[in-house]
Amino acid sequence: MKKVIVLSSSPRKGGNSDTLCDKFIEGAVSAGHEVEKIFIRDCNIHPCMGCGFCTHNDYSGCAKSDDMDGIMEHMMAADVIVFSTPVYFCTMTGQLKIFIDRLLSQYQRITNKEYYLLITAKNDTQEEIKFVLGEFKGVLSCFPGSVFKGYLFAGGVWHRGEINNTDYPQRAFNLGKSI
Repeated sequence: MKKVIVLSSSPRKGGNSDTLCDKFIEGAVSAGHEVEKIFIRDCNIHPCMGCGFCTHNDYSGCAKSDDMDGIMEHMMAADVIVFSTPVYFCTMTGQLKIFIDRLLSQYQRITNKEYYLLITAKNDTQEEIKFVLGEFKGVLSCFPGSVFKGYLFAGGVWHRGEINNTDYPQRAFNLGKSI
């Protein structure tokens, strides 16, 4: 059994990328894994100030005290970390970018994890995911021992619920089950 944390950066609860998270979770739970989901929109996470506190303290914490403190502990305890984002202007959501920037405070302690990425987009082209995958792989290159296990790109879904008329939820379930 693995500990899995799913980070949903959708600004819409029950939106298309959030639906993929739920189906991924169903698959992982059906395979016997312990899963926790964090809906970033509901968290109190402030942007990084670039103050240097973390760099002067061996990346052991942040000067800010908000929900990132608890989330970081959960991430360090997890075996698998799943990020989910809709595509906005060929990139991840601002919510996810702020979250990732705040990982700087302890990124050297997030070691030896497996990572998955769930992506939704209005358009169904490889151009839509090229930049998001590049950003995500760049982030992972900073985490010691990170292993990118895979991603699911669900293109052609824009309005809430459109994803339910596709095979993407089943594919997310299967990806979660494959952990």
